[in-house]
Amino acid sequence: MIALSGRSRAQTPTARGNGLGAMIALWLAGNVSRRILWAPVFFGIGIATYFTLPAEPDPRATLAVVLLVTIGIAVLRLWVRPLTALGLCVLLPVAGFGTAQLRTFTIDAPVLMRETGPLFVTAQVQSIEPTEKGARLTLASPLAESSRNLPALALVRVQVRNDISHVSPGDRVRLRTLLRPPPAPSLPGGFDFARKAYFERIGAVGFALGPVMRVERLAASSLSVRINRLRHDFTGRILAGSGAETGPVSAALLTGERRAIPKDILADMRDSGLAHLLAISGLHIGLVAGLIFFVVRLLLACIGPLALRYPIKKIAAGAAIAGAFAYLIVSGATIPTQWAFLMVAIVMAAVMLDRTAISLRLVALAAGIILILSPEALLSASFQMSFAAVIALVAAYEYVAPRTANLRERGGILSSRLAMFVAATILTTVVASLATAPFAVYHFNRVALFGLLANMLAVPMMAMWIMPTGVLSMLLMAVGLESWGLMLMGWGLEAVLAVAAFVADLPGAVALVPPMSGLALAGLFLGGLRLCLWRGRVRLLALPVLAVALMSSGFERSPDMLIDREARFFALKTGDGRVYMSPGRAGGFERDMWRRRLAASSTLSLPDGVSGNGLLGCDGPACIARFGARTVGIIYDAAATFDCRNVDHVALLIRVSPIYCRWNRVLISTFHLWRDGAYSVRFADGEPVVQTVREERGDRPWSRLPPRKRQYLRTSPTSRP
Repeated sequence: MIALSGRSRAQTPTARGNGLGAMIALWLAGNVSRRILWAPVFFGIGIATYFTLPAEPDPRATLAVVLLVTIGIAVLRLWVRPLTALGLCVLLPVAGFGTAQLRTFTIDAPVLMRETGPLFVTAQVQSIEPTEKGARLTLASPLAESSRNLPALALVRVQVRNDISHVSPGDRVRLRTLLRPPPAPSLPGGFDFARKAYFERIGAVGFALGPVMRVERLAASSLSVRINRLRHDFTGRILAGSGAETGPVSAALLTGERRAIPKDILADMRDSGLAHLLAISGLHIGLVAGLIFFVVRLLLACIGPLALRYPIKKIAAGAAIAGAFAYLIVSGATIPTQWAFLMVAIVMAAVMLDRTAISLRLVALAAGIILILSPEALLSASFQMSFAAVIALVAAYEYVAPRTANLRERGGILSSRLAMFVAATILTTVVASLATAPFAVYHFNRVALFGLLANMLAVPMMAMWIMPTGVLSMLLMAVGLESWGLMLMGWGLEAVLAVAAFVADLPGAVALVPPMSGLALAGLFLGGLRLCLWRGRVRLLALPVLAVALMSSGFERSPDMLIDREARFFALKTGDGRVYMSPGRAGGFERDMWRRRLAASSTLSLPDGVSGNGLLGCDGPACIARFGARTVGIIYDAAATFDCRNVDHVALLIRVSPIYCRWNRVLISTFHLWRDGAYSVRFADGEPVVQTVREERGDRPWSRLPPRKRQYLRTSPTSRP
């Protein structure tokens, strides 16, 4: 067995004598047994390749490639065995690619192509999610009551502002609604809600134009409806038995319903680095399973005959699996929750089989199962961040554990349980924060600088008070006494919310950073994997990869101009870093996302008259901005009056303009926005570099265009429709 340092005494002279290549080969030899850990990584590379393609590949070609690669691996196995591992490095990405395409093919969910206008719809309620200002209904198999028949949509999601306390999951309801296709990203490279909706089989979204009438109360027709009805009842009882502020947070922790949490609390939790506590993940599942394991084992140990005759540790592990599964079902079984449950279940199964409980092989196995069942999970920020955090933590404790044992044997202050607990909390927070920081920057363009302080204060409260009292509350629901447990849980939540508010109000609590490219994120991820999965000094080879990825992330520039897909508003970033946004209240969510993408802590209103710093001036209905050597006129009102010959490019954000501009000067028009979605413009070497949502998304099942738009796909950005 090769030591962790990467060489043994007998092999050292040979390694030195043969140079660096022999030394690296020697280091790699100590990692042969860990090659299996890279299997889900190569599988995920194939999934990522599939989702980044601009067009849907021919499934027959994919099947042919899978078969050819499989046959080739079999031949290598028979004739050239040393190359089998290399062949698997090819087969796994191909298998991941094929799995992702098969998943897309099996979903085959119809999507609404255009907005319907107001119409009456009858459908069965699949689920109800309380929100801060009403509720969100997921309706199954909607039927329109007019000549404008809907396509055969599987699910639609509708926002409701009226009281729906008389409605439960499984009921058939009738409502007047306005439906539209799932929205495209609000900027190129932004979050694609339509893709997420496609894999959830949601074909349209909208809002109710009046009350929701219950037509018929049906018995639960399926297991999913029964579970949703149970979750709805639990959530209602939690909200009724808790305070106004702590109730929505308690519901988020116990049933996974987060939409009722007030926006100010969400902002405090996000800015303090505690937002992960609101999403049910490994921390919550692990705490519930650990609590059940401890309590069951303690109770069985108190009964002498049982403790002497039966393996109470294995019985407690089985109870922990059952309790974690119940929590999984009640909390909605999201992808992070499934990932956490698989981890806990495998750990407890290892305890029952007298095997090593926590290892990187366990992480690889759980990741492989999730990616096979739900390949689209690879694209979600929650999966990426939880996967990175778990790998980093397991690798860190794998490295630290032997050294901690030596400290305990020597004694001293570090041998005390309190000191070890504090040290473990600090290590866990630091490692998890570093592992998830690149993904937070890539997806959210923000970093909570005081997250270590907030987690040091809040996580122990979550582990030792909030989750135990939350489990107690769920148990007391059986006898109608959940208010006692929820009251105790609320005390702990009040302390956590106070910590979040305090940390979020500290000066410089949040740092907004420019966007990170996908290649830089991939480099950081692969470098981090090498650092965590390899043993010995060979892991140091990951440092150059991390350094190059970090340096390349600094070369990504923010856009100079953003325009939304409906020409309602736009944003301009001047040379000194100031960000101006057009007036109006439309698109609050998009404006916040733009502000983070432009790394602007605040935005300015468009000035009247002449300005400086890149924004030459605005006269109300139009503005002129300078980007390097180029000037751009933005016309957003029909009353605009200026000579187009005074600018190099024109952004025409109105349908009919009283100003005649040569079409070759029109960089963006309402036609382009209608066809391509939101626009992002960056000026490099005096020339505009244009990115559109349509180009970023490609022509995929979740981004299909209506036939009227598809006929203009080949129209260039500078040509008249």
